[in-house]
Amino acid sequence: MRFFRRLRAIPVSYRVPILVALLMVGISAVISERVLDRLSRTQQSSLDGLAGSYLDGLTAAVLPAVLRGDVWEVFDALDRSQKSYQALSPIEAVVTGADGKVLAATDPTRIPSFSELPEAYASRYGATTVTFDREADTGFAYRDLVYQGQKIGAIHTAFDASHIFAERREILVTLLVTNGILAAIFSLGGFLLARRMIMPMRVLEDHMRAAANGVAEPIPAREFPSRGGEVASLFNGYNALVHAERERANFAMQLSEEEKLASLGRLASGMAHEINNPLGGLFNAIDTLKTHGRTPGVRDTSISLIERGLNGIREVVEAALATYRPERSARPLGADDLEDVKVLMKPELRRRRQRLDWRVDWPTGFTAQIPGGPVRQAVLNLLLNASAATPEAGVIGLSVARTAHRLTISVSDEGPGMPRDSIAILGDDDPGPAVRAGKGLGLWMVRRMVDACGGKATVEARLPVGSVVTLTMPIMEETHNERSHAA
Repeated sequence: MRFFRRLRAIPVSYRVPILVALLMVGISAVISERVLDRLSRTQQSSLDGLAGSYLDGLTAAVLPAVLRGDVWEVFDALDRSQKSYQALSPIEAVVTGADGKVLAATDPTRIPSFSELPEAYASRYGATTVTFDREADTGFAYRDLVYQGQKIGAIHTAFDASHIFAERREILVTLLVTNGILAAIFSLGGFLLARRMIMPMRVLEDHMRAAANGVAEPIPAREFPSRGGEVASLFNGYNALVHAERERANFAMQLSEEEKLASLGRLASGMAHEINNPLGGLFNAIDTLKTHGRTPGVRDTSISLIERGLNGIREVVEAALATYRPERSARPLGADDLEDVKVLMKPELRRRRQRLDWRVDWPTGFTAQIPGGPVRQAVLNLLLNASAATPEAGVIGLSVARTAHRLTISVSDEGPGMPRDSIAILGDDDPGPAVRAGKGLGLWMVRRMVDACGGKATVEARLPVGSVVTLTMPIMEETHNERSHAA
């Protein structure tokens, strides 16, 4: 199992040649074994026939002399047989009588006549006609001398088999070299073929990996295969996907800007009303000062009215600047950011005669290492959506709780419940279908902010009516810095 796991970890361009080489080695081993077995059988059959002919001729030559006990004639027959069967390469021949004693041998000095046959001869023979001793490169054969059904002696022969084993070794080396060359050729061909086959896949893999890192680029035409086919169709499909994603992103960005401008327009109308009210009082106070400015009581009352009106206008303007000025978006989130949201929501709440249930647990001076601008914009979008979903004279809620490592923001409404598409934008892994349909772009901006902060958004039903949107974001670090309210 470990071998197969390691093999799967090897790149395909190397795995295919390795598998081809292993397959060729296996095939070569089987073919070599069958060829050598066939050669061995053929040699054995040929040698058995040659040895049988040699023993037949030798039997016919020595049988009369053995019957008469003529040792010299047996010697003469053995000498003639050595010269007549050079193809068999005889080494030694021994003829024994009925009592098992040696009558004659080709080397009488080593095996004299009328001596006992050496015990080693008994262990030289097997079931076949010819038995081989591979260590000595020698073959052995045995034949009983029978006359009228009676054994009258035996012939023991040995001959040189080195040429047979040399032929086998030569064929084995030829097979190994040939199969090795074929295995190398096929492995190289498999390597080149595999690289050629997977090269388009590597191109696609590189582009997909770049797309996963946020840089989705279409595959240039020069990297397309020269011929069409499945790879070209795959590349065209990927390019179509990249272009569609770019169009979707551009479309979503345009819609988000339009949504932001729409939200800004709604706030601007409320802010204009919020500014017009104190402006009317300011002009009245100025007219009063022009007419009765010399009276101390009237002058003090008018100046106080002007001061309160200007402070109110300043609060509204500062909150708008804090929310929409780009250079503030990267500052850490603090309590005054949430206060800005509260100020910006006042005109909309007053217009719809709604009440904001404010539950914010945030000590003054603490800042969380979360970008304040995006969080402030996200909370404002959720509150505007909650206000639009809640009937007039209803209640919307904002709850902010923080721990040492986590910030939780919950926005509630008293509406009929959030649509499934809107819930999908906040909670699903792929909010694309709803965004492409142009729905809930404000929620999509909230989702982008939460994802950028490494957080999570959930939507739950609120009893008896309404919905609760909860944003949970990790806090990397908290500091205790005094912040001034931006102008």
